[in-house]
Amino acid sequence: MNEFLKIRRDLHQIPEMGFEEFKTQAYLLDYLSKLPQDQIQIETWRTGIFVYVKGTNPTKTIGYRADMDGLPIEELHESSFKSKNIGKMHACGHDFHMSIALGVLTYFVKENPIEDNLLFMFQPAEESVGGAEPMIQTEIFAKWKPDFILALHIAPEYPVGTLATRPGILFANTYELFIDFEGIGGHAAYPHKANDMVIAASNFVTQIQTIVSRNTNPIDSAVVTIGRFDAGTTTNIIAEHARLEGTIRTLSAEAMEAAKSRIFAIARGIEESFGCKISFTPGSAYYQVNNDKELSKEFMSFVAGLPDYKLIEAEKAMTGEDFGFMVREIPGFMFWLGVNSEYGLHHAKLNPDEAAIEKAINLITAYILIKSKK
Repeated sequence: MNEFLKIRRDLHQIPEMGFEEFKTQAYLLDYLSKLPQDQIQIETWRTGIFVYVKGTNPTKTIGYRADMDGLPIEELHESSFKSKNIGKMHACGHDFHMSIALGVLTYFVKENPIEDNLLFMFQPAEESVGGAEPMIQTEIFAKWKPDFILALHIAPEYPVGTLATRPGILFANTYELFIDFEGIGGHAAYPHKANDMVIAASNFVTQIQTIVSRNTNPIDSAVVTIGRFDAGTTTNIIAEHARLEGTIRTLSAEAMEAAKSRIFAIARGIEESFGCKISFTPGSAYYQVNNDKELSKEFMSFVAGLPDYKLIEAEKAMTGEDFGFMVREIPGFMFWLGVNSEYGLHHAKLNPDEAAIEKAINLITAYILIKSKK
């Protein structure tokens, strides 16, 4: 069995939530400890890891990022390496991402030292509160800051050997909404003595539907979705509390700020209209993945010239990825890696084709070698 396929299977069995990747970090550190220590420097940050590889004659530093956390999903795909952590699963392919990163790192440390420096970042908490932004605010990152950075994400819909990316916007800005409405409960027979939060929250949900249709430039794109609405306890009690959970997604930072501003304004109006109190609990907020145009075009040309790979120009997507914070700070790009799974990302039966691991390692090492010679 390919070494990095085994690593993927080992990691697949121990998925952990954001900033709780203790076993994952320990597994990676154990592997890294077996590499030639005179060629690498390792620093930990919370449950993440920085690995710096000193080049033989460096003029720049090339960065590579792999995310580490799993999702709160009970795995339904049966295999010999099924998740051992009940209710948790690597349903977004981060086990693939880590094993590929280790493959690339190992190639350059053990087999083919290159002139330029390399920085590998094993980043926690991509799926939850967002580990990318605080990770790049560390002194460790400042010390080893790359000149450019790249990353990949598995794509179940594409065959193995197919890659997809695009210059410019690849993933959207995202902002999570957690909104609580507080009023006065009471008996259903005496509505005039209570303050019904089902009504207040329902009006709020209806009003925010105008943000996309009437407050967003039609040339731009935005999504405002309320995915959860909790209120009340039984049939004959007026609800004194309601909670809404949802998300905003936009393809420009300006549209995001406008949508958020409008939501807060509507909330103030609902408070006045219904005599209630509305509070917002901060959730994750991810910045758009805006691929550097020059770097992504260069990468696309590189892939198009390879006989065993197929390149597709990706469509913009309303999905979010906190890698956007990294490419806001430094030039970089992300691409989709085809893994040919019947079931998609975040599905309990996701089953990526492991042949994509070797394909990805070979591709990335070849690309880094070329970039190091420039």
